[in-house]
Amino acid sequence: MGYFSGTQTIGILGGGQLGKMLLTTTRQWDLNTKVMDPSPAAPSRIACNTFVTGDLMDYDSVVAFGEGLDVLTIEIENINSDALVTLEKKGVKVYPQASILKIIQNKCRQKKFYKTHLIPTAPFQLFDSRNSLKDAVVRGLVSFPFVWKSESMGYDGYGVKIIRSNQDIENVNDGPCMSEDLIAIDKELGIIICRSPKGESVCYPCVEMEFNTSTNQVEYVLSPARISNSLAEKAKVLALKVSKAFEHVGLLAVELFLTKEGELIVNEVAPRPHNSGHYSIETSYTSQFEQHIRAILNLPLGNTQNKLAGVMVNLIGKEGHNGPVHYKNLDQILAIEGVNPHIYGKKETRPFRKMGHITIVNKNLKTAREIAEYVKETIEVITK
Repeated sequence: MGYFSGTQTIGILGGGQLGKMLLTTTRQWDLNTKVMDPSPAAPSRIACNTFVTGDLMDYDSVVAFGEGLDVLTIEIENINSDALVTLEKKGVKVYPQASILKIIQNKCRQKKFYKTHLIPTAPFQLFDSRNSLKDAVVRGLVSFPFVWKSESMGYDGYGVKIIRSNQDIENVNDGPCMSEDLIAIDKELGIIICRSPKGESVCYPCVEMEFNTSTNQVEYVLSPARISNSLAEKAKVLALKVSKAFEHVGLLAVELFLTKEGELIVNEVAPRPHNSGHYSIETSYTSQFEQHIRAILNLPLGNTQNKLAGVMVNLIGKEGHNGPVHYKNLDQILAIEGVNPHIYGKKETRPFRKMGHITIVNKNLKTAREIAEYVKETIEVITK
């Protein structure tokens, strides 16, 4: 192939930590890469061959960036998808495909997709504005409590709120949105599927995600999930059904709810490397990042099995701290066996910003989870 130590180029839209971790594989394999991000200080700038500063939502900027590339991928959904359509017409291989991204980056469109393809998901209603949602509440068509989701631009807990009163509705952003029934959740699970252009498909083990109830961000990811083998198989079957419906190329992270009644339903998907798959760098035979590169280049897909159990801890900026970042007590956790820190390279911290993650590997998942909690309590992401 012309990609290996050759002249063909892989483009990545988005230069955050996901892009930086994708570039670990491209560096290992000596693949030529070009990255665009709005921030000149983006983490990926240090690892790509060419870095471009540009607006990912600007049509002309994305088209100009993508012209001449052999294959183009993303590390974030907030991309001008019309530009991707144009690039596909110009012969650039775009993965995930523009048509798929158009569905997934719009939460309302994504929900309708599940309904059309008979994929189980929480009951929902769609609205063109906050006022139309308020009117539905007044008429008794929507009852408290429910989950409000913005149609677009939701990310890392933003654009999603539990609504318990009329005042809560006043505090959400205006614009197209949905109300979703508040589900009684036993566990939040996730499965990552990867598909290549030739149709090969592989599935990572089902993971369990523990969320911070106030920020709605993932705090811990446990692999494998603490569920029965039969339930894990059901989750895999459902995730594969979602993957087949989209017919995507590359990674697809499928987020699932296990209800109190023992049912599995789909929450959302992401067509890119995902926070729920970071554990795979140390735990799996093939990391999610290498797997994505394999897929978009139409190479044989790798082994997704775990070598050891793993627990990932997100490192987020501490509340009340804005400015140059300092990782307090990082030296203390480095003394613990099986602890693997990943610092993303963002120089400025702010409350709840993702600044890194730490994966703990161990033969015993319970032990790994205990160490993860100690790590979470010990390290602080603060200002200098």
